[in-house]
Amino acid sequence: MKIKRILNNNAVVVSDQNEEKIAIGAGIAFQKKKNDIVNPQKIEKLFVMKENEKFQQLLKNIPAEHLSISEDIITHAEEYLGLKLHEHIHIGLTDHLSFAIERTNEGIHLKNKLFNEIKILYKKEFDIGMWAIGYMEEKLAVRLPVDEAAYIALHIHTAKPQNGDMKQTLRQTAIIGEMIQTIKDCLHIQIEEDDLSYQRLITHLRYTMSRISSGGVPIMDDEMLNMLKTKFSNSYNCVKKIALDLKRNHGIQLPEHELGYIILHVERLRSR
Repeated sequence: MKIKRILNNNAVVVSDQNEEKIAIGAGIAFQKKKNDIVNPQKIEKLFVMKENEKFQQLLKNIPAEHLSISEDIITHAEEYLGLKLHEHIHIGLTDHLSFAIERTNEGIHLKNKLFNEIKILYKKEFDIGMWAIGYMEEKLAVRLPVDEAAYIALHIHTAKPQNGDMKQTLRQTAIIGEMIQTIKDCLHIQIEEDDLSYQRLITHLRYTMSRISSGGVPIMDDEMLNMLKTKFSNSYNCVKKIALDLKRNHGIQLPEHELGYIILHVERLRSR
């Protein structure tokens, strides 16, 4: 396996079985040059990417330690989740982390407006994000703001098999955030993020959006639905506002039988 191009001290482009691949490993390019043989024991990751050129360009323009940190986080995420993440994580997360580290060093902190929703909707991914922040502080002596844990969580979530792209994930999460804000405004309440009813509501809204996308509908008989509308009229009026906003702002039709379950969650939150 010969080196075709050195990207940085920890990454090289190699020729392997007539195929161009990227080999990553600590110090893999140390004192090496083009056409030198790579020590197999130095290779920690070896892969072919559809976006090889883009990845190579990225690695030429970021510090080697940023790549190393990103790859460690990806490895931890795959072990924690017990699955292989899509290859685009190597570009997306590495680029994001490198920029986030630069911003932090310059004293620039970006607030994540969807922080609470992401923290609840993608709990495992958020846990990985929090681990990543601690790991980067340990390795680089840089403490990223907690908002970055949510950004990292999104990158990991969208890299999981059969998950949508970042744009779709952000859209769905933002819509859920709007629905939560409508509930707060309708009921004139403040919601604590660690409130179990709040967490259950967000999780339910996520599954509601997924069901609408897939065409699935929960079963609730008309008698029960009508009873809920009458008994919990305040919560029902709030849910009607949510349905109207969804249709008007996003072109999403909330099925009638979805209303009943959302009414129950909103009422539980209201009564608390």
